[in-house]
Amino acid sequence: MKSITINGSKRESVGKKATKALRNAGEVPCVLYGGDQPVHFSAPTIAFNSLVYTPDVHTVVLELDGQKHNAVLQDIQFHPVTDEILHMDFYEFGDDQEITMEIPVHSEGVAKGVKNGGVLRFNLRRMRVRGLAKNLPDYIVADVTPLKIGNKLYVTAVTSDDYTIMHPDNTVICQVRTSRNVVAGADEDEDEDVPSTETDKVGAAAASNDD
Repeated sequence: MKSITINGSKRESVGKKATKALRNAGEVPCVLYGGDQPVHFSAPTIAFNSLVYTPDVHTVVLELDGQKHNAVLQDIQFHPVTDEILHMDFYEFGDDQEITMEIPVHSEGVAKGVKNGGVLRFNLRRMRVRGLAKNLPDYIVADVTPLKIGNKLYVTAVTSDDYTIMHPDNTVICQVRTSRNVVAGADEDEDEDVPSTETDKVGAAAASNDD
């Protein structure tokens, strides 16, 4: 997984006045947990753009007064009106320590059901997984090619030895639904296909019986 570096400075004053002064100066007050003691620090608001305002996910290297800390974003607070970043919490981890993150899901291929007029609908755009930071991917690939109309793709289709999926096995990533554009007699040349163990066998059987 990719990592971004954020340079910040430790802060001693953590009261309301000091926090307000930081925000007025374009800084975001933050706290780093996971060590022996919480570390209070601040960094320029612009430094967090590539971490917050992106669909991608990253780990973070916090450089605070010459010391580096590997961390993940744990919590973020926005102003209810302006959406200004008010506060951020980070959690420090070690190289041999597993972390939990939400990883984006990217589809690959064109579903057979979509070619026949169906519509691919995603139920899960991000997956919660746990593993070592070095083993976590930038995104998870979901191959939708075998899906016929009525089929579903479950999280068991994207398992990996590198991480543990934190969703139940029956959690649906995506499915192909019927639409007005469905081709009559769709999948006629695919009746002999054996439904994938990771797709909805019931839906595949129903499609076969309709032909």
